[in-house]
Amino acid sequence: MGKLLFAERDGVQVLKLIGDVRVTLGPTISTFLTRLGESKTFKSIIIDLTETQGIDSTSLGLLAKISLTTQETFGTIPTIISPNEDITRILESMGFDKVFVILKELVTECGQLGELNTEIVSESKLRKQVLDAHRVLMSLNERNRGEFQDLVQALEHERVGEPAEQRDRVA
Repeated sequence: MGKLLFAERDGVQVLKLIGDVRVTLGPTISTFLTRLGESKTFKSIIIDLTETQGIDSTSLGLLAKISLTTQETFGTIPTIISPNEDITRILESMGFDKVFVILKELVTECGQLGELNTEIVSESKLRKQVLDAHRVLMSLNERNRGEFQDLVQALEHERVGEPAEQRDRVA
C-alpha cells in the first residue's frame, strides 16, 4: 500500500510517493493538484520517487497533469527524483523527460514531511479521474496514445452509460 507525504519550504513544494502507488491514491493526488493551482507562495515542485516501489498508469497520468498545470499556471517545469532505474525507464518511455526534469537524487533537504490524508471518492468520480489521467498520458506521445486508447474508449463507453445527473455531479 502506498502513501503520500508533503512538505513546503520557501515556496518549494515536495510531494513524496512511498511504496506501491495505485489508483486508490488518485483522489489524494488530484486534491493536491487543486491546492497547488491555488497556491500564492509556489515557486517550484519536486516529486520524490526515492521510496516508490511501483506506480500505476493512473498515478503517472496525475503526475503528468501536475507538470502540465504548473507549467501553464506558474511557468515552471517540475522536478522528479527517481533513483530506481526501472521507474526512470517507465517515466522516460511515457514521455516524462519532456515535461519534467528527471534527477537521480535529491540535492537539498526538504524539511519535515507530513502525510496527506487518503481521500475516498465515489466509484464514478474515481473512474473519471482514471479517464482524465489516461487522456493526459495519451497527450504526451504517440506510444502512449496507442497504449491507452482502448482503455480510454472503454471508460468513455462506461461513462456514457451513467445517468446524466451522476455524470454531471462528478464532472
